[in-house]
Amino acid sequence: MFMELIASLDRWLHLVSGVLWIGLLYYFNFVQIPALAEAAADKGGPGGAAIGKYVAPRALLWFRMGAAVTWLSGALYLAMAPHLGFINAFALGLTTGSVQHATIGMGAWLGTIMLFNVWVLIWPNQKKVLGLVPATDEEKAKARRTAFLASRTNAMLSLPMLLFMGAGAHGLPF
Repeated sequence: MFMELIASLDRWLHLVSGVLWIGLLYYFNFVQIPALAEAAADKGGPGGAAIGKYVAPRALLWFRMGAAVTWLSGALYLAMAPHLGFINAFALGLTTGSVQHATIGMGAWLGTIMLFNVWVLIWPNQKKVLGLVPATDEEKAKARRTAFLASRTNAMLSLPMLLFMGAGAHGLPF
């Protein structure tokens, strides 16, 4: 009974943190990036300094924490769920022959790739772009492009990831 309660709470944590993570991913890709480009092109306007100084660092903090909590709570849920199993999912069902393990495992692997992109490609490069670490203009330009591409990749991976995880969580083959 106690473990079922913990598993239920963990699953809710996984869902809420996932909504936070993916919501901010969509905000960055569909709102902030185009707005910053428009602000930079507007020679008489206020520019994007306020977003870069006040909004982006805070949003990136919640984005990173959402990614980490989503992945960790998902891994814990897989480990605790007797019908799933962490190894079975990440082995894509090869250990069991289960389509459900393969399905949720694909979602877990896509989430893992996205987590890697957040912590290894997006955040270190955004620190340069936002001036949180020293970087030349050339390094900032390269960092901006790398972070942008990793973020767009995550936006594209998010749709199949959500599809696989939703189908796998409900025992549906994809």
